[in-house]
Amino acid sequence: MSMPKQYTIWTSSHVDRRLPSSQPSWRIRNSALVSFVTLFSALYIAYGITSPFLPAFFSSRGLGPEQIGFVLSLSAIVRLFSGPIAGRIADRLHALRRIFAICTAAAAILASTLVVVFGFVPLLVVSLMHAAMLAPAPTLADALALRSASENDARVEYGWVRGAGSAAFFVGAMISGQAANILGFGSALVAQAVFLANAARAAFLVPEIRVVRESSGYGPMRGFSVLLRNQLFRRLVLVAAIIVGSHAMQDAFAMIAWNSAGISPAVGGMLWSESVAAEVLVFFILGPWLLRRIRPEIAMVISALAATLRWVVMSQTPSVLVLSFIQPLHGLTFALLHLACMRVLVTITPVELAATAQALYAFGIGASFALLTLASGFLYARFGSAGFLVTAALALASLPAIWALSRSLDRVDEVRL
Repeated sequence: MSMPKQYTIWTSSHVDRRLPSSQPSWRIRNSALVSFVTLFSALYIAYGITSPFLPAFFSSRGLGPEQIGFVLSLSAIVRLFSGPIAGRIADRLHALRRIFAICTAAAAILASTLVVVFGFVPLLVVSLMHAAMLAPAPTLADALALRSASENDARVEYGWVRGAGSAAFFVGAMISGQAANILGFGSALVAQAVFLANAARAAFLVPEIRVVRESSGYGPMRGFSVLLRNQLFRRLVLVAAIIVGSHAMQDAFAMIAWNSAGISPAVGGMLWSESVAAEVLVFFILGPWLLRRIRPEIAMVISALAATLRWVVMSQTPSVLVLSFIQPLHGLTFALLHLACMRVLVTITPVELAATAQALYAFGIGASFALLTLASGFLYARFGSAGFLVTAALALASLPAIWALSRSLDRVDEVRL
C-alpha cells in the first residue's frame, strides 16, 4: 500500500528546529509527550467535571429555566468570539503558553467566584467572564500540540495527547456526579478551578512554538484575512462544520428520544459511554495507525459515511442492541475526522498563525453547531427521531466538499512539484 501524500504548503523556514545539544532527542520526545498529556488531562477533566451540572448549579441558585437558557446561550456567543481574539493575541506576541496560562488561571478564579455569588445579574456577569477565559484554552492547547507533532526532531503523537484529553473528560464527568450528590453542585466548580490551575502550571512544561520575531509580518487583522482568503482553509472548515454539525441533534435530543422510547437513563448513560470509549480508542490507536496509511481526505470520507449510517439507524429504531452497535461509530464520526482535519490544517496554515487558525477553525464549527442545534429543535418537535434522516443527509452532503478540498490539495501539490 502506498504511503499517504504529504502536503507541505507552508514552509517552516521561520521555525528553529534545533534541539539542545545537551539532551538526547529521545528524552525530549518523551518529556514533551508527558507534558502535553499532563496539560490536556488537567484541562479536559476540568471540562468534564462541570459540563453535566452547570445548568443544575444555576437552578440551585434560584435561576428559572428562561434565565438559565439566557445565561448559557449568551455564554456560547461569548465563547465563539473570545477564542479567535485570544488566538490572535497569542500569535502576535509569540506567546501561546503564556496566553493559555493566563486564560486558564483566570477561568479558575472565576469558577471559584461563581460558587460565592448569588442573584441573576452577578451570576450572568461572572459566567460570561468565565466563558470568555475558558474558550481559548482548547484551541491554544491544540495549536501547541499540533506544531510539536509536526516537528521532526521533537515528534509528539497528537492522537495520544488528544485521546488523553477525551479519557480525562470521561473520568471527570463520572466522578463529578458522585461528588455533586454528596457535596452539592458547587463542588464541581471548585474542582474545576483546581484542575484549571494545574493546567495553567502545566503550560510552562510544554515546548513553545518557536518563531523568529522579525519574520512575522501579520498585523492584528491581517492574520484573520490571510486565513479567510485561504481557499484550502475555508474548505477544510466547511467539511468539519458539516460533519461535526450533523452531531447537533444527537447531542441535544438523543437521550430524550431514548427515554421516550422506554430506554432508562442508566442504559442511555451506558450507550453514551460507549461513544466516548470509542473516541478514546480512535485517538490513541486506530486513528494514528490509519492516517499513516491513507490520505486525510479518505479518512474524512470514512467519517462522513459513518455519520450517515449512524443517523439513519438512529432515525429508524430505538433498539438498545442496535444502538449499542452504532454508538461506537462516534470514534469515526468525530475522533477520526478531527485527526484528519488537524493533519491537513497544520500543513496549509503558517506557523505564525497557529493559534489564530485553530481559533477560526473552532469558530466555524461552533457557529455551525449552534445553528444546527437550533434547527434540530424544530426537526425533533415536528418529526421526532425521524429528524435524524435530515442530519444523515447533511453528513452525506459533505462528500462534495471533501472532493473539492482534495482537488485543491492536489493542485497545490502539483504546482510545488
